Amino acid sequence: MVTQPGEGTAGKAGDLVFDVLGNGALARSPAVGRLRTYCASLLSGGFPPSISLAVVEPEGVVLQAYGGWACLADEVDAKAAATLETRYDLASLTKVVCTTTLVLMARQRGALALHDPVVRWLPRFPQPRTTLEHLLTHTSGLVDHVPFYATAVGRDPIEAALYAAASASVPGSPVRYSDLNFMLLGWVLEACLGRSLDEAFALEVAEPLGLHRTRFCPPPADRSLTAATELGGDQRLAPGLVWGEVHDGNAFALGGVSGHAGLFAPLGDLARFVQALLAPEAGRLLSTESIALMSSRHAASAGDVRGIGWRLEPENWGPWPPGTIWHTGFTGTSLLV
Repeated sequence: MVTQPGEGTAGKAGDLVFDVLGNGALARSPAVGRLRTYCASLLSGGFPPSISLAVVEPEGVVLQAYGGWACLADEVDAKAAATLETRYDLASLTKVVCTTTLVLMARQRGALALHDPVVRWLPRFPQPRTTLEHLLTHTSGLVDHVPFYATAVGRDPIEAALYAAASASVPGSPVRYSDLNFMLLGWVLEACLGRSLDEAFALEVAEPLGLHRTRFCPPPADRSLTAATELGGDQRLAPGLVWGEVHDGNAFALGGVSGHAGLFAPLGDLARFVQALLAPEAGRLLSTESIALMSSRHAASAGDVRGIGWRLEPENWGPWPPGTIWHTGFTGTSLLV
């Protein structure tokens, strides 16, 4: 179903709701019609089980669509329709929404510098030449992934295991995307800011922007408002449905809070975050200088072009102007600004 501005959105649970909130010309655009048809075809095909998308301008949302099922698992006798309130596990979007944002905000205040060696903040880190910029651009030489959760629970043993894995890393290496970089950045932020990562995000990003439903570790009472992610997957030591808790195994083993994964958010909150990036002159989040820094080329290997925290040049996503930043998350999330 398609609704125009001012019309209702009544329909059966799970139906596609496609709202054009902008002007009449946008509603009549052939591109919007193709997008609606594509969204409907995705849901009718059964995968993904739900969708939630928005097109955002500095003034606000001009198009939003949602539908399908946030949880559809016979094994637990659960069926919950996706709505605008559905919180999604952002997975690696945590890297850019939370961690990169906090690093650049700390830099704006002079609390840290991108050329800081990691050992300034984490003295036991084994590579003295590795800097925060190496971590932010994935040029630290750290391996792609280590399933720490298979043998360890909690920060102390996982941090020790990560340092052991980092002992052979060579900073300044070609781009190699690694969760380990942002696990380290989360701990750097905690050392720099003097509070836990989830507290820092809530105080410095979520509260000022009014992201009231964006957080780490959603309470059990919100489970029905959260999209399930996987049934019987490989991110746990025993099979089961991952629903209402972070999907990523390492973030789960760290208590649900990490610099690389763990954040949950609904569509509307992410739209407000994007608005703040599109209008840095308002001074609500990152400065114009910080936006320029993260959207300029800092490293590239085999088509993987990196700014600070974000990817650049989304060639497989169609024609976008220079300075476009983007990132994806393993659970099916994505942002392009």
